[in-house]
Amino acid sequence: MGAMTEPHDARTAYCADLLRRYDRDRFLACLFAPPAQRPALFAVHAFNHEIAKVAEVVTEPMAGQIRIQWWREAMDGIYAGTPRKHQIAEALADAVQGYDLSRGHFDRLLDMRERDLDEDAPADLADLEAYAEATTATVTRLTLEVLGAHDPASQTAGHHVGIAWALIGLIRAVPFHAAQKRLMMPGDLVGEARVDPHDLFELRRPAEIRPVVAQVAARAQAHLDSARAQRRSVPKAAVPALLPATLASGYLRTLAKLDHD
Repeated sequence: MGAMTEPHDARTAYCADLLRRYDRDRFLACLFAPPAQRPALFAVHAFNHEIAKVAEVVTEPMAGQIRIQWWREAMDGIYAGTPRKHQIAEALADAVQGYDLSRGHFDRLLDMRERDLDEDAPADLADLEAYAEATTATVTRLTLEVLGAHDPASQTAGHHVGIAWALIGLIRAVPFHAAQKRLMMPGDLVGEARVDPHDLFELRRPAEIRPVVAQVAARAQAHLDSARAQRRSVPKAAVPALLPATLASGYLRTLAKLDHD
């Protein structure tokens, strides 16, 4: 077999360790996939981690745009069969070759991560959901391709699980974003609740943010309910891509117990 299925391959180990340290929930979900498919899943999620952190680590948009452009060119090389000498890029090339992954999904992720460099908050809940769909739900589609789950039920469930997981991730990241002087909650809800962003940015934990979080959490729950409506039709092969739904429910319960603080 090729490097893609070698358990001790250095590229696979690098991607797996990256997830183990920085995205443990997804790392654990990958372990429920058949061993032969895990390296490709690790590669997809490592790529996602790499581009998702761009807005967090750069100090000016131009630097972020340069990083995103590097990955656009790296994707050109991957699909041309000449990947760049980079552990994640080479691992991703194995995954693309082994599972015929759709280039459009990667392009969409890069486009949306470039938008992350714009610090404006989402205008409303629909805008936030569109962001979630273009990021996390797109990653879920790639994982479903690795798992060979192309059926409508898996695709529908993946769409809803991806959006729910992204919304919950953004809720959990409110303090993190606040420390960066950013707010990723819907602007209209923030205005209606009369949240003072400066209180949030100074980490004063304003109570006004709670009803905003509660509405985003309720929307995440609705997406989880829509995903679970497909449960009887989803093949077993798709389950590893949809496992974040189980974790998502736990996070929502914890949020509710804490009155969405």
